[in-house]
Order: sequence, then structure tokens, then C-alpha cells
Amino acid sequence: MAYAYCDHNAGSPLRPEAAEAMARALALSANPSSVHAAGRAARRLMEDAREQVAAAVGAAAENVVFTSGATEALHLALEAARGAAKSLILSAIEHDALAEHVPHAWPGARIAPVTREGVVDLAALGSLLDEAPKPALVAVMLANNETGVIQPIARVAALVREQGGLLLVDAAQALGRIAIDIAALDATYLVLSSHKAGGPQGAGALVLAPGAPFRIAKGGGGQERGRRPGTENIAAVAGFGAACKLADDEAARVRALRDRFEREAGVEIIAQSAPRLPNTSLFAPPHLRAETAVIAFDLAGVCVSAGAACSSGKVRKSRVLEAMGASPLAQTNAVRASFGWSSTDADVDALLAALAQIKGRRDAGVEAA
Repeated sequence: MAYAYCDHNAGSPLRPEAAEAMARALALSANPSSVHAAGRAARRLMEDAREQVAAAVGAAAENVVFTSGATEALHLALEAARGAAKSLILSAIEHDALAEHVPHAWPGARIAPVTREGVVDLAALGSLLDEAPKPALVAVMLANNETGVIQPIARVAALVREQGGLLLVDAAQALGRIAIDIAALDATYLVLSSHKAGGPQGAGALVLAPGAPFRIAKGGGGQERGRRPGTENIAAVAGFGAACKLADDEAARVRALRDRFEREAGVEIIAQSAPRLPNTSLFAPPHLRAETAVIAFDLAGVCVSAGAACSSGKVRKSRVLEAMGASPLAQTNAVRASFGWSSTDADVDALLAALAQIKGRRDAGVEAA
């Protein structure tokens, strides 16, 4: 069955250029740590990808540490900063990969609230920085995975630097959608994900600012300059690099698709007045829980998510929307549509038609609790 794919924030389909790069890497069949010719060829391919990832965010290639994805990169950043930071502050809307890991990895962490539009409360963050043992590590994502709201990272960084702190920025959802420059953001640690930008699953990166503290907590091989032991996934890394070369290419076209959907949808758009990613729309079909709505869209041949895809199957309110003080209806009913490089007007047509069908069933009295 053909379907309209409107779930790029969960994972963007693999770009053909990334698939081609992966095929070339798979043909090498060599360990990049080997000193023979085949190993050197694999090493060159991996270092080319490292330069491509670095260029996408204005970083130096030697400061890119490849990981298995954004989750590992976030956890690695916490470990890297542990010797330098005395406390941790994270925003209330961080991804579960960080928010659910922190209570175990860093007990006593403080939570910075957000406004009703999903933007970190800078005054509250300043107060937390005043109170926290110094230096503090502050984690604020560049763009939220559910709402698409873009955070004022440069202003956050100014507060953090005034207190001598470190800044961890999760940019997983931003890569390929808005311009990213690690120096302009003034981030100490920047986290990226391959499959959000049209690269393969199973690859990500922790990008370091020059001189960023890095405590090596794991033994093993000397891969990634000793910062992340284990033989690298060359094929995934190559695909990641190829996808990064195409970052930001289609932002204007994708924004036009998202904006058309929101103009014609006739439903509440959450955080619509805040700065958002050009591809993301979080909306709340009335009188229909998100889990039921996602099934209804799926039966109509449209792929969307209920909040974060990583939490699919868990019947619960959105933690992000709860932090924003959104209505109980929005917290339980919010559905996310997200577009990307492969999206077309036909996908928007299908999404709108499915939404109209769902609303029609509601109006006819055929509702689900």
C-alpha cells in the first residue's frame, strides 16, 4: 500500500546520496584502524565523512566524535563534562534520551521551566544558575522534537558563560532544517543525529567546541581519539556524511508544505506563534486521543506521530506539553506531522484528506474516547 509519509521528525527516509555512499563503504570491507591499503581506504572514507559533518555545523573535523546516535552522544556529553561541571540544569522539554537518563546519571539535576509557547524561561534559568554549584552544565535543545519550537540558544549561552558554565545543545532535530553553527550558538557540546537528516539510522555525533572538557570514562580501543572506543560503523558514518552535505537544501520548499497544511487544517496548531522548525506542525484534533488519531491516520494511509516517536506505545500525556502548561485536551490529543526532503504536495493532500475524514466521523458522532 502506498502511503503519505509525514513523520520526518521520527526519521527521515534515506536520501539516495546517502545510500550510494553507504554502498561504496560496504564494498571496502576493511577496518579503518588497519594500516594496510584497504584499511587506509576505509579510514579516508570515514575522515571524509567527518569533514562533511563538521562543515555542516561550522566545527573542526577533529572535534567530531562519531556515535551510534543522538542518545549515545547525549550520554557521552554528560560523562565528558562530569569532571568539569559541579551541577546540571536541563530544560523541562529535553528529549527523553536525556530527561529519563539524568535522574540515574546525575541525581539532583535542576529543571528550567519553559513558557506557554515552549521557549525556555531565561529569567528562571538565570536564577537556577545563580543557585547551582558552579560551574554548571546546562542542557537546552536547539529545537524541540514535538513542537518544533526553536530555543534562543545564543541568549542561553550568554547566561551560562556569565556564570562560567558549560552548554550542551541537542541539535538532532535541527540538522538539515535550519542553519547550525557551533560557534554562533556558543555551545560546548553539540549533538547530532544522522537519520533525522536523511542519513541512515545508527549514526550520530557529539561535536565539541575547541577546548571542551572531555573526561574519558570508558576503556577499549583508541578509536575516535580515545573518546569513544569500538570499531566505527563505516557505512553508517559515510551515509551520515553524505546527508550532511545536503543540509538546509530544501528548507523553503518544506516550509511552504507545512504552512499550507496549517492554513487548511482547521485545527489548533500548538506553539504556532513561536519560532519553529520549518517542517514541524503539532496539532490537536478535538475529541480524539492522540493514540486513536494516529491509528486513524494510518488506516487512511498517512504516517504521523503522537508526540515523540520514541514514546510510541506509551499511553500518557505529553511531558513537553505539560511543561508548557498546555490544555489537558492538547496534552492528550496532540498529533505531530513533520515534513522533509521527500515530502510533496501529494503528502499534504493526503494528510488534509485524512484529517477531514477524522473530523467528519467526529461530527457524525462516531468518536473514540
